[in-house]
Amino acid sequence: MRVVMAMMKHETNTFSPVPTTWTRFEEWSACFGEDVIRAYEPTNMTLSAYIKLCREAGAEIISPIAAEAMPSGPVDDDAYRLMSDHILEAVAKGCDAIMLDLHGAMVTESTQDGEGTLLEQVRRAAPNTPICVTCDLHANLTQTMVDNCDALIGYKTYPHTDMYEVGTSVGQILLAKLRGKANPVMSWGRVPVLSQTLRQGTVDEPFKTLIRITREVEASGEVMAATVFGGFALADIHDAGISCITIADGNQAAADNVVKRLRSEMWENREEHLYNHEPLSDAVARAKGITDGPVILLDHSDNTGSGGNQDVMTVIAEVIRQGLQDVAVGGLWDPVAVQLMMQAGIGSTVTLELGGKTDMPSIDREGEPLTVTGKVKVLTDGEWIVRGPMYHGLVVQMGPTAVLDTGNMQIVIVSRHHEPWDQGVFHSVGIEPAYKRYILLKSRIHYRAGFAPIAKHTITLDGVGVTTSDNSLLKYRNVRRPIYPLDNINEPGPG
Repeated sequence: MRVVMAMMKHETNTFSPVPTTWTRFEEWSACFGEDVIRAYEPTNMTLSAYIKLCREAGAEIISPIAAEAMPSGPVDDDAYRLMSDHILEAVAKGCDAIMLDLHGAMVTESTQDGEGTLLEQVRRAAPNTPICVTCDLHANLTQTMVDNCDALIGYKTYPHTDMYEVGTSVGQILLAKLRGKANPVMSWGRVPVLSQTLRQGTVDEPFKTLIRITREVEASGEVMAATVFGGFALADIHDAGISCITIADGNQAAADNVVKRLRSEMWENREEHLYNHEPLSDAVARAKGITDGPVILLDHSDNTGSGGNQDVMTVIAEVIRQGLQDVAVGGLWDPVAVQLMMQAGIGSTVTLELGGKTDMPSIDREGEPLTVTGKVKVLTDGEWIVRGPMYHGLVVQMGPTAVLDTGNMQIVIVSRHHEPWDQGVFHSVGIEPAYKRYILLKSRIHYRAGFAPIAKHTITLDGVGVTTSDNSLLKYRNVRRPIYPLDNINEPGPG
């Protein structure tokens, strides 16, 4: 048995000014052929689960490519073709099954539905070959995706710590189909709601209840798999928004019934998908009054894990203005500053025009550097291995990295974008976050994977950036209308 196994993942923020060329995938350790096996078998990610299932089944594994990039703007067409061509060439040579690890929110220069376009091409090349797909919880599910595979499921955790389990689940369904022991049928639906990512943590409502329902119907045997997708509202595409999908063993009515139940729950609690804002100065002042730490400060509007620049200084400037002490910042993207610090050398005092290198035309904001003076504390190559529960075992490459110590604040400055979901962001440069009073992260929910165990308090700070949760700041042109909360809607309409 020959199995084609591949990964092609990108969460596209169409408002982001950060370009997404092939280089961005290379910086996230894109690999080919046998290197895919070597890179991902030791991890707890989806491909590792696929590899294990294939080995147990005695299958020959064909792994043309594994490519992922930090979220950013629309994917360059050349990069998209390079990735999809590798997959299509492998499929064209013949195989018995296809296992794909996709994101579900990829937008390219030419298509709003990067995954659907790929799956349509794969299905055309292998019309009778079973295909299974895993997607991120933030997938914007489309009809084209569903029509062109046999089994599709997504993560049930945010932070995404169940990638391996999800890969195992969908892979088992596919292998059962191959062996004639299961007849997977799918049903899906969506409601016209743009859910804000800050409201999608799976231990918080409204997703806590939605996830509980999916687990209950799976445990009861009503369906083989059930997934709710929060969608990715920062992709201005027709199909953006929350959705759900189920897989039943030959029982279409059962699959449909669970989808109906999930859609109803999503719609009835639509207001819970909206984040309530607080003035930045008030939130920082509240943090200053907390005496026990660490206190996690979240600069969520500039979260590179959702396509942010990672160089907006608004929140950092307010923290400095209010005089918070013993602050660790992880991390700020400014390769120019890193080079200047490397030229100065460890121990040198430098004054930098820090951050603010990137304009944000989609929200009518120019980059605003902040003048900061401090000592060059650490210089590294920025490479380390994730030891926490999310992306465990993955080699992270932040590029040349430096630490600027201002006295009250230690700022980790990186040359490649990276969301701090693991304490390795700090440990790799000699900072122990557990002993800091404040930890300022350009993150939203993923930080919980690595930092929740040490956090005494968490405060979300409403700064500036293209990952804002304020819909009024974003100019939507392509999303289907009407849709909540952009429009007042009394009925959700059909799926």
